[in-house]
Amino acid sequence: MARPRILVVGAGFAGVECVRRLERRLQPGEAEISLVTPFSYQLYLPLLPQVAAGVLTPQSVAVSLRRSAKHRTRIIPGGAIGVDPKAKICVIRKITGETIDQPYDYIVLAPGSVTRTFDIPGLLDHARGMKTLAEAAYIRDHVISQLDLADASDDEDERASRLRFVVVGGGYAGTETAACLQRITQTALKRYPRLDPRQIKWHLIDIAPKLMPELGDKLGKAALEILQKRGIEVSLGVSVAEAGVDKVTFTDGRVLPCRTLIWTAGVAASPLVGTLDAETERGRLLVTPEMTVPDLDGVFALGDAAAVPDLAKGEGAFCPPTAQHAMRQGPKLADNIVAALRNQPLKPYVHKDLGLVVDLGGHDAVSKPLGIELRGLPAQAVARGYHWSALRTNVAKTRVLTNWMLNAVAGDDFVRTGFQAQKPATLKDFEYTDAYMTPEQVRAHTASLTVRG
Repeated sequence: MARPRILVVGAGFAGVECVRRLERRLQPGEAEISLVTPFSYQLYLPLLPQVAAGVLTPQSVAVSLRRSAKHRTRIIPGGAIGVDPKAKICVIRKITGETIDQPYDYIVLAPGSVTRTFDIPGLLDHARGMKTLAEAAYIRDHVISQLDLADASDDEDERASRLRFVVVGGGYAGTETAACLQRITQTALKRYPRLDPRQIKWHLIDIAPKLMPELGDKLGKAALEILQKRGIEVSLGVSVAEAGVDKVTFTDGRVLPCRTLIWTAGVAASPLVGTLDAETERGRLLVTPEMTVPDLDGVFALGDAAAVPDLAKGEGAFCPPTAQHAMRQGPKLADNIVAALRNQPLKPYVHKDLGLVVDLGGHDAVSKPLGIELRGLPAQAVARGYHWSALRTNVAKTRVLTNWMLNAVAGDDFVRTGFQAQKPATLKDFEYTDAYMTPEQVRAHTASLTVRG
C-alpha cells in the first residue's frame, strides 16, 4: 500500500515548525513528506531591518532547512502557483522555470504573505519592500550608495534627493526599518566629511492616526518620541499619492525630492490563496479552529495566509499574522495531520498572545511582554532575548549573538556588496506576484492531465 503523501507549501515559521513536528512524530514508513519552497532556508523575518542596517549578516537570519537531526523531508525548490483541491494536485513552478504537478493526500498551505500595495502611480516601479532577504540586502546597498553618490556630487539638488529617505508604514516593520537605517546614516556622517548632516532626512509616514496602535497609547507615544528625538519626521494620516524617480508626492500635497522609497504598508495573504476558489476572510483562507479548510478534503492552512479563529480572544476574533502564532500553529497542525492519519480526533488551536517587542536599534526599544510596558534597555533586553530564543538552531543563535556583540564593540561598516547594482530592483522584482494561476487555469490544467493520462 502506498504511503500517504503530505505536501507542505512554504518554509516560513508555520511551514517549518509543521515539518519538524511531522518528522518527529511520524515513523519513517508512515508517510511521505515534501516541502515546497524556492529557498532552502527559513527566514527569521523580524530581524530583517537589522540585516538592512548591517547589524546582522544575511546568513545569520537564514536558517538552513537541512540541519534537522531527523531530516527526511523532500525539498522541492520552487513555488506553488496553483492548487486543485478536487484533483488533489499542486502546480509548482521550480526555480528553473519548469512547471511540475505534485499530487498529494494532505496539503498544508503556509505560503505566507506578500507586500500589500495599492494603485498608486509609480509605486511598483520606484518603491522597495522589506519582505525578503534579497530586499533587505539590496536596501542596505542602495542606502549606502546614496551616501556615496551624494558625497561625490557637487549638485545641491541631486544631494538633496539622494539624502532624503521615505519609509511608508507605521507598523513594526516600517518603524524598525526607519529606526535602524536612520541610525546607520547618522553613524556614517563621520565617514563622509563632505556631507552636511542637516541634509540627511528620514520620513516615516502612515495613513493610520497612531504609530503601532497594537502597543497601546503609552508605548506608541514613547516610540514616536524616540524617533522624533533622533530627527525622524513622522507624519500620520498621510500616504503616498505618486512615486517618481527622484521625488515623492504625499497625499497632503507635499512634494519631496527623494530617491529612496521603502514600502512597508502592511501585508496581504499569498496570491496562492486565490487559486483554490475557497471562502476567505479579508483575503486569508477561512479555516476551522483545527486549521482545516471547510469542504476541501485533506486541505489545511495556517500562518499569514489563513484566518485561524483566535479562541483565546473569543468568538469572531482571528489570530493576527505574526511569527508568535505561526510558530505555534505549525506543531498543532502537524499533530492534527498525524491524528487524521491515525483516525484520531483533531484538536483546536488555542494560544494567548505573549506580547509584542519592537527593536529600534542601539539602546532604544519598546516592549510589552505579558502586558508589562517597557522601554529603553529593559525593553531592548526583552526584544533581543525573545528574538534570540526564537531562532531555530544553535548555529543561528551563535551567529546572531556574535553579530550583535561585534557591532556593539566595532560599530558599523559601510560596505556595498554590489549585487544587482546595475539594475534598479523594485517590489515586483522580488516577490513574483504575477506568477500565480487563476482557479479556472488550475482546473483547466489538471483536466488536461486527466485527458493525457
